Amino acid sequence: MTPPIHHSLFTIHNMKNILIIFSLSSVIIACSSGAAGDKKAQLEELKKQQTAIATQIDALEAEIEKAEGKKEVAKIIAVTEAAPQEFNHYIDVQGKVDAEEEVTLTPKMAGSIIRISVKPGDAVREGQVLAEIENGSMSNTVAEVRASYDLAKTVYDRQKNLWDQKIGSEIQYLQAKNNKESLEKRLAAMQDQWDMYRIKSPINGTVDAVDIKTGQVVAPGIPAIRVVNLSQLKVKAEVSETYSTRVKQNDNVVVSFPDIKKEITTKLNYAGKSINPINRTFEVEAKLDPKKVDVRPNMIAVVKVADYTNKTAYVVPVNLVQSGKEGNYIYVADGDKQNAVAKKRVVETGMSYNGNIEIKSGIAQGDKIITTGYQDLIEGQKISY
Repeated sequence: MTPPIHHSLFTIHNMKNILIIFSLSSVIIACSSGAAGDKKAQLEELKKQQTAIATQIDALEAEIEKAEGKKEVAKIIAVTEAAPQEFNHYIDVQGKVDAEEEVTLTPKMAGSIIRISVKPGDAVREGQVLAEIENGSMSNTVAEVRASYDLAKTVYDRQKNLWDQKIGSEIQYLQAKNNKESLEKRLAAMQDQWDMYRIKSPINGTVDAVDIKTGQVVAPGIPAIRVVNLSQLKVKAEVSETYSTRVKQNDNVVVSFPDIKKEITTKLNYAGKSINPINRTFEVEAKLDPKKVDVRPNMIAVVKVADYTNKTAYVVPVNLVQSGKEGNYIYVADGDKQNAVAKKRVVETGMSYNGNIEIKSGIAQGDKIITTGYQDLIEGQKISY
């Protein structure tokens, strides 16, 4: 009856040890009894026998392992099937929200504030009087001139009506006309002078700040009232001149507002054509829709300008790409699930952004890219997923 394989292996190991001991014992005996030359010859012969026996033992061990059907343990990994997708590379810069129309109004004349007609948050229209400065008797004088003008205009209208009917003299008509026009110009001049004592809004918008109080003495140049048109906002940023050839008007941008955790997609409506000599940047702007995001002027924004787009790219996490003597490569699963092995796939990489990298060539749709467990893989190693 043939002994079990593992028993045979055990016997082989014991035989190997016994032969080694026997060989050494023989050498010792020979050394103690024979001549020096005979001893050396005997030692060489025993060494040859030892080497031959060790070779036979190794061969038998290999055959026994094969006979036992020892299998390689497959390494467990995870894969992602390659599919084309859009890849965008962005230039990240910090910007801020700015109003298309924002004005800080200052008095044109010195004097004491006698009336403030608005408060912060009030909607105002173009030309509306927001505050008035004490103007002495200016208002009374304007009222008197207006009354004189109204009378002169009435006289002129009647005189003209008579003159059109060929009634009356021409001199009476011309005197009435001259008097009316003279008072009209005087009234306009006085009206302009009176307006200098009033603070008016030049735009439609919302009162953002009122920095004056009733009774306060003001002078030209002192900030009084700020008006902002919140219906026309934009975000402004400065981009390094390095990207001057890659950033253009109408480029797609993603604008995020960290403080309110909002993000919108829009386009650049302006890209500067000149470089700031101080900080070597150029300015970009993107209009904002107040209906999409509720922001305020001077709010911090992060502007991501898309300077490169590939709509049919293969994209993988950048840490999957390894380097070797053959170049950059990734591991893919080759074969069906029951007989899959790891294979190196040499790839050509492109742009990278936010932890992902573009693969220009080397993989195709349907390839099973190993995304977990790739760190210690060896090409040809059996895998399971």
